[in-house]
Amino acid sequence: MRIGIGLGKSDKEERMAQAGISRRDFLKFCTAVAVTMGTCSAMDVAQALAATTKRPSVVYLHTAECTGCSEALLRSYQPYIDSLILDTISLDYHETIMAAAGDAAEDALHKAINNPDGFICVVEGAIPTAMNGKYGYIAGRTMLDICAEVLPKAKAVISYGTCASFGGMQAAAPNPTGAKSVQECFAQQGIKPINIGGCPPNPLNLVGTIVAFLQGQEIKLDELNRPFMFFGETVHDLCERRVHFEAGEFAPSFDSEEARKGWCLYDLGCKGPMTYNNCPKARFNQTNWPVGAGHPCIGCSEPDFWDTMTPFYSNK
Repeated sequence: MRIGIGLGKSDKEERMAQAGISRRDFLKFCTAVAVTMGTCSAMDVAQALAATTKRPSVVYLHTAECTGCSEALLRSYQPYIDSLILDTISLDYHETIMAAAGDAAEDALHKAINNPDGFICVVEGAIPTAMNGKYGYIAGRTMLDICAEVLPKAKAVISYGTCASFGGMQAAAPNPTGAKSVQECFAQQGIKPINIGGCPPNPLNLVGTIVAFLQGQEIKLDELNRPFMFFGETVHDLCERRVHFEAGEFAPSFDSEEARKGWCLYDLGCKGPMTYNNCPKARFNQTNWPVGAGHPCIGCSEPDFWDTMTPFYSNK
């Protein structure tokens, strides 16, 4: 079945149809993105993702990280994000999933960052800066040097995940590698990344940011450079267990009957009131989120969460 979205037939639509992505699946995904963004309709998202113009080039850099952000992105579904997003953007460099290796991979990066049409750069991971960046190498070059070359050339820089946004676990004390966020490293060079916090972040927040950029929307950011449309409210504000918080009903333990009934997990260490994210609204794989699965929020989208939000669990 071909994707008919009122845009006219395009190569993108043909590729998605060949990949088995139906119009229903495509619009369902666009609806999820639109609901997450709260600033446009599903048709607006479809227009941005499947427009007949040339696919926007994306360079995705890995620095010091666990690749969990990429794993979360690739495990999205309805439709699968590797089929949909890789056919609506031109993902020209991504070390984890690209077929190229060695010189071919380096050549792909060189061509992408010199694309006359420009490119969007997504960074996953904190950047080691100690010993002039010698704690992290790729292809004989430090991650610090690679980012210093690539980021200033990008039309937009997105720090994807808490490590890239704020240093994350890599920057936890005592931080022997001198790991820093993209903004910490390159603010003096005029780099102001859009920070998509989370460990890992919800892929809908990344897709929504790219859609907003492609539409030319003004992306309003908070004081931590996070998009308001995703990080404007606390997890506590949106939590389905908030009614129990307001009623003073707190689960005494994880294996208690109260916990199974959905009582508030605040006394067990939940950091929802201190954490800005849309997890309860933009559920992972559009299915669930940590508190919904019975696990307290650990504040993973906040700066220094590994140091300031611990211990993650409490049993009063």
